[in-house]
Amino acid sequence: MKTRVAVIRGGIGSEYEVSLKSGASVLASLPNQKYQPVDVLITRDGQWHAGGMPIRPQDLNKVADVAFIALHGEYGEDGTIQKILDDLNFPYTGSGRISSALGMDKVASKKIFTEAGIKVPYGLLLSRAEIEEAAKKVFYKIPPPWVIKPNDKGSSVGLYFARTFAELTEALDKAFAMADNVLVEEYIRGREATCGVVDDFRREKYYALLPIEIVRPGTCPIWNYDDKYSGATEEICPGRFSDEESREIQRLSRLIHESLSLRHYSRSDFILSPRGIYALEVNTLPGLTPESLLPKSISAVGCEYGHFLDHLVNLALSGKTGMMS
Repeated sequence: MKTRVAVIRGGIGSEYEVSLKSGASVLASLPNQKYQPVDVLITRDGQWHAGGMPIRPQDLNKVADVAFIALHGEYGEDGTIQKILDDLNFPYTGSGRISSALGMDKVASKKIFTEAGIKVPYGLLLSRAEIEEAAKKVFYKIPPPWVIKPNDKGSSVGLYFARTFAELTEALDKAFAMADNVLVEEYIRGREATCGVVDDFRREKYYALLPIEIVRPGTCPIWNYDDKYSGATEEICPGRFSDEESREIQRLSRLIHESLSLRHYSRSDFILSPRGIYALEVNTLPGLTPESLLPKSISAVGCEYGHFLDHLVNLALSGKTGMMS
């Protein structure tokens, strides 16, 4: 008898369209000799549907045995969907609710990175109450240029770059239109890298995939949401890093995964600068679209995409959990 897998996609967050693509990729690629995929769509207004029919979350066990979370950003990576499934005692892929929430909160995760000895860009967290004086506060504490981003969005949503005070003011206004708390960081110049980690893979507890090098067009100082999904960037896997650099990126990715008690899989982003390797953020539910980075790095180590999905479902069914659920 085939295992029924509820592939949960869509959601109420800002990455709805990407989630649809990730979910479609999973639905099409789960090994059909073993699994019966069930398309579970959460609409933008939060309504659940299974196979096109309305369903209540508490009735998920009537149509599926395990959930594959293909959501991104808010509702998906912030611990919300995880809490819903935990309360139902329903197994799912990806990190638990507390680890997910920590990973989504850029300031909280950076604090954990720092405690683990990982370099992070210097930054200031600003609240909406400070909006009128925010630009001046940043200007006096962090030299330009600046990177501005909402504290709790994923996939570089709402990410801005500013060189002047006027640009800083405009970027802050845009960011505060999306979030109540905004993080402004120093701009670290260097090469960009990302590296995935998979649990219990190839006889390793935390298996680090090959680091990918991200090469942006010369006109793009930062890798924002549009760049990620427009095809404008070049993604080289394995990246053109020295053996020492690659090993350090992999070590840091494993350390981030372990420090946040993440589970099943994750992907961490870095900048390699003359001052060292800086961690930017962690993705607890990396994109799984055909354009996404994790599937490319899975393929680069000789693993078929369907086998990888099978591995994640098995981890979920086996009850593998991190310390923080």
